[in-house]
Amino acid sequence: QVQLVESGGGLVQTGGSLRLSCAGSGRTFNSYGVGWFRQAPGKEREFVARISGSGRITYYTNSVKGRFTISRDNDKNTVYLQMNSLKPEDTAVYYCAADFGAVDRGNSASYDYWGQGTQVTVSS
Repeated sequence: QVQLVESGGGLVQTGGSLRLSCAGSGRTFNSYGVGWFRQAPGKEREFVARISGSGRITYYTNSVKGRFTISRDNDKNTVYLQMNSLKPEDTAVYYCAADFGAVDRGNSASYDYWGQGTQVTVSS
């Protein structure tokens, strides 16, 4: 079992920044990759970014490349999503999820454990 808890969401103006955190427990933290997904009202959950267990390999969806950075501190059992230059279309509930060898890292079905989500709202 893996437990994930997100934090750091909030309300920010266009162009602002937020840093989300995802704290993991229950299994050896560096044994699994962690992805961030988001879901806006009325839309499907979409992939944002993923980081490997070691932290050496990262992937991003095109719409956030250059603005978002995913990182992890395995000593603190935490994955971060630094979000800069935020836009209103980034407004969503953000979820982190754990995978043990995702073949399709952009597919939510590849992830085994999920956090409860944290709301990010970007005002125009």
